[in-house]
Amino acid sequence: MPSFFDSVLQLIVRTSTDLPPDVRAAMKTARAAEPDNTQSSQALTIIAQNIDLAVDHEGAICQDTGMPTFEVRVPIGANQVVMRQQIREAVAEATRRGKLRPNSVDSITGQNSGDNLGPGTPVIHFDQWEKDEIEIRLILKGGGCENSNAQYALPMELPHLGRADRTLDGVRKCILHAVWQAQGKGCSPGALGVCIGGDRASGYLHAKEQLFRTLDDVNPDARLAQLEASIMSAANTLEIGTMGFGGKVTLIGCKIGAINRLPASFFVSVAYDCWAFRRLGVILNRSTGAIERWLYRDPANPIIPMLDQAGFARTGREVNLQAPLTDAQVRSLKVGDVVMISGRMFTGRDAVHAYLMKHDPPVDLRGSVLYHCGPVAVKEGDGWRINAAGPTTSIREEPYQGEIIKRYGVRAVIGKGGMGEKTLAALKEHGAVYLNAIGGAAQFYARTIEKIDGVSLLELGTPEAMWHLTVKDFPAIVTMDAHGNSLHKDVEQTSGEHLAAISTS
Repeated sequence: MPSFFDSVLQLIVRTSTDLPPDVRAAMKTARAAEPDNTQSSQALTIIAQNIDLAVDHEGAICQDTGMPTFEVRVPIGANQVVMRQQIREAVAEATRRGKLRPNSVDSITGQNSGDNLGPGTPVIHFDQWEKDEIEIRLILKGGGCENSNAQYALPMELPHLGRADRTLDGVRKCILHAVWQAQGKGCSPGALGVCIGGDRASGYLHAKEQLFRTLDDVNPDARLAQLEASIMSAANTLEIGTMGFGGKVTLIGCKIGAINRLPASFFVSVAYDCWAFRRLGVILNRSTGAIERWLYRDPANPIIPMLDQAGFARTGREVNLQAPLTDAQVRSLKVGDVVMISGRMFTGRDAVHAYLMKHDPPVDLRGSVLYHCGPVAVKEGDGWRINAAGPTTSIREEPYQGEIIKRYGVRAVIGKGGMGEKTLAALKEHGAVYLNAIGGAAQFYARTIEKIDGVSLLELGTPEAMWHLTVKDFPAIVTMDAHGNSLHKDVEQTSGEHLAAISTS
């Protein structure tokens, strides 16, 4: 099939850079539901602008392009060995072009393969059917929302909800608990794929397969259709909102399937996906491998922009910060402030934090801004270009963050989803703040980078290296301040109260 490789490469690039129409429509509805000038409204405006930028510049919507997962249906007699190899080659090529971030890491050594290939990467599931054509569907689901997945074994007790039995009401409680537990760490507003039944492995697989359904479809099982509608209604009364900032819309979709189980087991598996819900598909000619038609989108229909205005606009209440920061600047900030950061910024995520616990930093971090970010970086001659640079989920750095603030004088930490009590205490004691950037807005934030001043610890791989950046007007929201206040803690408590009210209603 002479066109198979090119068709798969085109599918990968389009999936990474262009949200399908049903997701776009859901995000437009979410944006319309939030009152103007609220934190969720501002975040949704940045998200909408980011979606438009990704299409216009064919850049990754989110820098975390996740674990590429392919579902392939082939005619009887098709050569799956050749197809698998060409899919792998297309993944490597898309990575080389900066459309996918190198995300495949050796689980023992931590070494990044650099091309998204390795044992188990990418995930490719083949299935035969009697049609005389090839169907390939692809989903790119990032680590932040993958870490927000949940699995429950009924019966059990759930915080705020009480006992969940082996009934559809018990399933409903599990799903709502998964939404509440994710908060902003999974880049809400999110979408759920759910499986009732199966074993632990098949349950998660079937839950993820539900994410290949469109958000506007209706479940053919009337019982599950009713449950899906109930979840959507209840979840959007929790007031978790976009990025966990509080708001009207927490969930944009819930798709539920059921498979048989063992009598001894009753699992409810929840696959959480973020607003950057990247899944597309193609139908290929069996003989040539050429694309005959697209799934989820119709190229004949023009893409309607998410925004009919300039995008993120200042209100005049923003606080301008020039890095490096002083103690006085930081202590003047309070939860809810929108800041615009300019100056020097350093990226640092999992590997950098582990390194800093054992070694001195490669740069002077006094007064610095530390950005939890693993960018998509492409080598160009002797230099680098950063194609995508949104925040990663911060809670993974909780074991390290307070100590790093104390040792090295970091004044601001940027990420998404908030951090815990140890970090909150360190912010107060040492004079620092946590700033929540908008998760998934990789194109938007890449455009705040004026230049790359250098890179340290490149041996850790491009996502994990420490990039030295100069930024201009980088917007974020103070969600944990130097006075012991945390928006994340407040929203979690309030939404927990709403969850408890749902349980008794």
